[in-house]
Amino acid sequence: MKKILIAGDAMLDSYHFGEVNRISPEAPVPVFLEKGKQKYSPGGASNVAVNVAAIGVPTDIFAVVGEDEYGRKLNEQLEAENIKTDLLIARKGYRTISKLRYIGPGNQQILRVDTEDASEIPSKELDEAFARLEKRADEYGIFVLSDYMKGLLSEETTQRFIDIAERHGIQVLIDVKDRNIAKYRNATLLKPNRKELAELTGLPTETVEHAVLAAKELCKSSGCEYVMATLGADGMILVNSDGLISQTKSVASEVFDVTGAGDTSIAYLAAEMIIGTPVEQAMIVANYAAGVQVSKVGTSIVYPDEVCAAMQEDGQATGAFLDYYQEGGLEPIHRLKAQGKKIVFTNGCFDLLHVGHISYLKEAKKLGDILVVGVNSDESVRRLKGPERPINTVEDRMLVLASLDFVDYVVEFREDTPADLIRKVVPDVLVKGGDYKLEEIVGADFVQANGGMVKVLPFVQGKSTTNLVEKMRKG
Repeated sequence: MKKILIAGDAMLDSYHFGEVNRISPEAPVPVFLEKGKQKYSPGGASNVAVNVAAIGVPTDIFAVVGEDEYGRKLNEQLEAENIKTDLLIARKGYRTISKLRYIGPGNQQILRVDTEDASEIPSKELDEAFARLEKRADEYGIFVLSDYMKGLLSEETTQRFIDIAERHGIQVLIDVKDRNIAKYRNATLLKPNRKELAELTGLPTETVEHAVLAAKELCKSSGCEYVMATLGADGMILVNSDGLISQTKSVASEVFDVTGAGDTSIAYLAAEMIIGTPVEQAMIVANYAAGVQVSKVGTSIVYPDEVCAAMQEDGQATGAFLDYYQEGGLEPIHRLKAQGKKIVFTNGCFDLLHVGHISYLKEAKKLGDILVVGVNSDESVRRLKGPERPINTVEDRMLVLASLDFVDYVVEFREDTPADLIRKVVPDVLVKGGDYKLEEIVGADFVQANGGMVKVLPFVQGKSTTNLVEKMRKG
């Protein structure tokens, strides 16, 4: 898979949490009582980068920070997400762009304090970084330019990126802010919101029909292939110079905080396009990712499993990257394990869920924090149980298991045993039901060698899928 380069205005978002229970006697303003809880998140272009990296795409960032505490903290957070930062330029005398938010009860934002220097960064200061980029340009499939109008993406610098992209067959997606259309000429795709689209074109955008006409005009005037405009409650539209290609409705069920929604949507758009998802389908995925983001507080990483869940809940087919992710979609489990959660693993066919299964799975969950259930594929069940099984498809079996509140993750495996899946999950506890001896349990040696525990739980006597099938056959 080729890499994605994120270039643009990087910043650090910081959140200080506290309470407000009185008005100051000095002025009619609330008194914010800080409680010591603080949170730091990459913002702007760096928020796009951490979201792309969390999806699983190799990611580099080209940005400018200061030689200050916030710059160092931002660099550390990016590297912690496996983002290559050798194109992250530490500029002398420059203060890293930051947004400090004071958050009160109910996660209500009380005040935001910005620190920034939006003066244009001289192109010559970027020459060394551009030289390194040019040498490895063939590693990239997409450039994402995140323009917050904070000094890095001048017209000259933006066109330097587009020029490199044109010479190396790289697509360029730009989250736009500037009214200067010439700055963005010949990009692959521009992503304005409704207000930015109106400012870029001087045309009305109040209705979807007006927005389509404005986006069509922007395609022509900028020489770009697509415009993907975000229209708030009206969702998103994808337009080329001929007119509307596709439209998707807003999917946000609860809008809690719109911070970072644009960053998240372009991150998922790029991740889908990097492996060839048609841009129309990539837009749908981007729309759902933005919907997940606005349900969170502040700039946050949106993970693929969250987007998959949102799309599946609506009966939507996921994009190519999310399908790829689901094939080995164990990142959420690994993430929880890294956070110190105790992972319990068990497996089975679970063809007809019965009281024995329920009792067994409840007991398994008590052995740790997260219960992961491996489920045999339909082909695997047929090989093990015969041509008349399974009775229920793997999709139905997984959906029923996932609906149990004591089951956290359900993962399909296609082999006859879960040995490979166990090696990928690396559980802390491996559970089997029945009267197995330790040496008979698949994966037991691996789990124990990695410091884990193996546990055998008794089944409920007389309760089995085989018995249920036999009863049905007898009427």
